[in-house]
Amino acid sequence: MTDNTALRAEAATARAAAARSAEATPMATPWERPAAPELRFKSAMRAKKVTKDDNDWWLVEGYASVAEQGYEMWDMFGPYTEVVSAGAFDKTLSAQPEVVFRFNHAGTPMAGTRNGRLELWSDENGLGDRAYLNPKREDVKLLMHAIEDEDVREQSFMFRITSGQWSPDYTEYRINEVDLDRGDVGPVTYGASPHTSIAARSGEFLNDIPDLPLLVARAAYERLGERLDVAASLRAAPPEPEEPKGPSIALLQAQLLVEKAREDF
Repeated sequence: MTDNTALRAEAATARAAAARSAEATPMATPWERPAAPELRFKSAMRAKKVTKDDNDWWLVEGYASVAEQGYEMWDMFGPYTEVVSAGAFDKTLSAQPEVVFRFNHAGTPMAGTRNGRLELWSDENGLGDRAYLNPKREDVKLLMHAIEDEDVREQSFMFRITSGQWSPDYTEYRINEVDLDRGDVGPVTYGASPHTSIAARSGEFLNDIPDLPLLVARAAYERLGERLDVAASLRAAPPEPEEPKGPSIALLQAQLLVEKAREDF
């Protein structure tokens, strides 16, 4: 998790102030949070050949979500910590949701709960998944090669938040319950971005600033200077302490008189 201690404190203060505002909509979820966010997690996936119902399959299993482990997220105010509760999947799994298994949340489903070739479960680790994939499919063959070569090592899941809450200081958001119906699980190429809004990527932008090419950095500096809200916030900042001034004219005159008196004496 990125070290943004000062930003996190400032963001929490602004978030709390907005929540107290009479004009603010009650904060059931973080501002700018997608209705169906995509979360990606590092997961120890395993793939092996098995026989099921007299047919050969590729069995892929792992965890699409990790419970009780905080990860950094961003909203319009700045960074905060998000945690998926251990029991967040219990209710939706008991309703037998329809979920499919896909690579990178795209393409034709490779397995699904409806045909019994995708199994989901919840435990203290998070949301587990086990998929039986047809070895005759070309997309399955490519995925298996990628997993064996460790080019694909992480998993993700798509869902809807149905219950969540902020901590009293607005530094942590906890997802207490989700709905997986019509969602998907499966391997992903990268697991670094919890979701893709501009606010969420702010942390990545800040981390990249020191390494930006000079021309890009100058363009970014100029564009920020054109933003009226940035200029206003800088004007509202407390003035910097003035540098100490030199001796006053009166003090210099007194020193000269003392020196002259010594000479006359």
